Amino acid sequence: MLDNALIEQLAAELQQAQITRTQVEHFSKRFPEMTIEDGYRVGRAWVALQVANGRKIIGHKIGLTSRAMQISSQIDEPDYGTLLDDMFYACQPGQVLDIPMERFIKPRVEVELAFVLKKPLRGPHVTVEQVIDATSYITPAIEIIDSRIEQFDRDTKAMRKVFDTISDNAANAAIVLGGEKVSPDVLDRPWCGAILRQNDVVEETGLAAGVQGDPAIGIAWLANKLAPWGESLSAGEVVLAGSFTRPVAAAQGDVFEADYGPLGVLQFRFV
Repeated sequence: MLDNALIEQLAAELQQAQITRTQVEHFSKRFPEMTIEDGYRVGRAWVALQVANGRKIIGHKIGLTSRAMQISSQIDEPDYGTLLDDMFYACQPGQVLDIPMERFIKPRVEVELAFVLKKPLRGPHVTVEQVIDATSYITPAIEIIDSRIEQFDRDTKAMRKVFDTISDNAANAAIVLGGEKVSPDVLDRPWCGAILRQNDVVEETGLAAGVQGDPAIGIAWLANKLAPWGESLSAGEVVLAGSFTRPVAAAQGDVFEADYGPLGVLQFRFV
C-alpha cells in the first residue's frame, strides 16, 4: 500500500495534468506495488482537491461495465468515479450544444443512461429492487472520458493498467444530460438503445443490456462498493450506469448526435 504522502503527490500530479493539459506517466509503472485500493485513494485525494477549490460532488459514475472491457483490464468487476458540478452540460431539444475543447486533453465519447435518485442508497446489501424504488427517473446521458494519465506509455507503448484508470477518477471528465425523463419501473432498461453519429457517420450502436444485462445492476453494485469507505449514494445524485458503446475519440469541430429513439436525441459539438 502506498503511503499517504505519495497518494497526495499523485493527486497533485493529476491536478497539474488537468491544468496544463499534459498527461503524466503511468503510476503503475512508477510504483508497481500499487493496488486497486491505492488507485481509489488517489482518486479520492484528487476529488478532495476539487472540493477544496469550490467544486461540489453531485453524483458518481460506473466504468468498465462490459465483460470485454473487464477482461482487457484484467479485472472481474467495474470501477467507479465521482461527478462534480462543473462537469455537467445540459442539452435542450433541437439544440446543438457547444462544449469547449480547451477543458480536455484527449476526450472520447460514450453512450450511457443516467439514474437520478430521489432516495439515498446505502450498502452493503442494496438490491436492484431498491435501486428502482430509489430512482426518480432515468434519462439519456453522454459521458466524456479523458486521460490525465497516458493511455499508452510514452516509451514502451504498453497500455495503462486499471490502477491508473481508477486513480484518474475512472477517466471521467464531463457528462451531457438531455432527452426524456422516464420512470425506471416502466422503462424496458435492457432494450434501451442508441445510435451514435460523429459528423453524420454512424460510429456506434448499442443496447443498455451491454451494461451487465441491466444498468440498474451497476447502481446496486456501486452503492455496495461505497459502503466500506463509509460512503453512500444520496438523494438528488446523478449516477452514470456505464457505457454500452465503445469510446469514440473526439477532435475540435466534431459534431456528435446520440439518438436514443423514443428517449430523445442529444446533439453537441467540440469547439
